Amino acid sequence: MKYFIYLLFMAVSVFAGVMLYKSNSLYGIITLSGAAAAALMIIGDIFLSGKEAKKGSVYPKLLDTSVIIDGRIKDICRAGFLEGTLIAPKFVLHELQYIADSSDHMKRSKGRRGLDILNDLRKMPSVTLEIVDKDYPQTREVDQKLVLMAKETGAKIITNDYNLNKTAEIQGVKILNINDLSNSVKPSFLPGERIGVKIMKEGKEKEQGIAYLTDGTMIVVDNARKLLNKKIDVVVTNVLQTDAGRMIFARYEQGGDSRENRGARGYFKRPFRRNDRNQNRNNNTNSTTQSAPVSEAHSEEPKKENE
Repeated sequence: MKYFIYLLFMAVSVFAGVMLYKSNSLYGIITLSGAAAAALMIIGDIFLSGKEAKKGSVYPKLLDTSVIIDGRIKDICRAGFLEGTLIAPKFVLHELQYIADSSDHMKRSKGRRGLDILNDLRKMPSVTLEIVDKDYPQTREVDQKLVLMAKETGAKIITNDYNLNKTAEIQGVKILNINDLSNSVKPSFLPGERIGVKIMKEGKEKEQGIAYLTDGTMIVVDNARKLLNKKIDVVVTNVLQTDAGRMIFARYEQGGDSRENRGARGYFKRPFRRNDRNQNRNNNTNSTTQSAPVSEAHSEEPKKENE
């Protein structure tokens, strides 16, 4: 409406300026100058408003099948970390329905879980979820359909699928990976740091045990194969970070006690030090020196009796 008024004013000004200019009137020149100023005002306003919109724009987000089934997207939206419109294409819904109708119990549960997650997102007042009925018949792959839609709409793809992540990046599509967000908020561990874990199962290599943190991070512990179901303190040796997740490597020191046996085995007693050994040695020397005259006295008594 604003631009329409500007254009109407400019058209009237141009018409009146031309008519007055033909009559050799000074008002014609002034009117034409006003029309030119109005034209510049319209062009500048359009340019600045477009620049501001681009600067403060919020990209729409396409939801991948894997991130819907994962379920963490609901908690992220509830916490208010996502802005803009969430888009669930119809071909993603069809894939969820296909998984929900699977004969495999695990797949069927995942598919139904994904549908429930979408229903929960639609009920959230702070979330704008759109179901877009658009398909790309030139390809049958859902991942490729998402990439094509992202290119067409300028949207970002939310996923935790490693292969889709790499495919989209190669084609210049921006990705929001839920695993990256999850890894960024996990507590960090440095080599040499001690942490308490519970050995849950045996590892693949000899003498290895496997433990897990509360966030699901796997810890490979050396020298812990025989400590199943025991809580122990381990020393972090290395942390491996990849696009697929994080893995921690640790070592159980052979002389250490398990947490369950600390009290029974005197874990909190002061350890024996070298100074203690020297002190004991000095005490033994002093006791030997003090007892020497006593023995000599006893040895002299029989001599007096013999005399």
